[in-house]
Amino acid sequence: MAPVFFFLAALGALSGAIGVVMLRNPFYSVLALVFHLISLAALFLLLRAEFVAAAQVIVYAGAVMVLYVFVVAYVGSGEELTSGGGLRVLGPVFALVLAIELCIAMLGSALKGISGKGAPYIPGFGSPRHIGTLFLTKYLFPFEVASLLLLVAAIGAVVLARRRRGLEADPEYQARLHKPVSHLAGSMAESVGARRDR
Repeated sequence: MAPVFFFLAALGALSGAIGVVMLRNPFYSVLALVFHLISLAALFLLLRAEFVAAAQVIVYAGAVMVLYVFVVAYVGSGEELTSGGGLRVLGPVFALVLAIELCIAMLGSALKGISGKGAPYIPGFGSPRHIGTLFLTKYLFPFEVASLLLLVAAIGAVVLARRRRGLEADPEYQARLHKPVSHLAGSMAESVGARRDR
């Protein structure tokens, strides 16, 4: 039963990751990312890392995805972001380099594990104590780099939101903004339609 569960979770993770990249609507892309993260949590359960699976669902598929939904709503899902000519060339190049690197890693190391029985089970694997020890010793530098990448992503979301054309470029909004306000504004006289006496 475990191999079937593994292949279902692996297919879910792959399909969710492909959906994040391929879907044009940012809101659907966020939903595909939620599906991907839940599939990863199922894979963590197969590794007997219950704490990591719970944190994956609660923190990433829950709180972080709510933040992404707010970013999508703030930036706007109906507008398509236009990228320059350099990004259109560099994007597929980086994707090809990443695919080649993954193929080399898979052919060089992952195929050796087919003849074996897999990694041994370590007592306490996936517990909060084990994760905290690894984060603060062996994986401290990658952990800090990941936090910087999240900070850059948050700053990028703010920059994209500021570049969006909104009410500031609307002439009617500017005219209403600079319209002189009557001395009856906000009073009972304004609510009944009284005019200002000259």
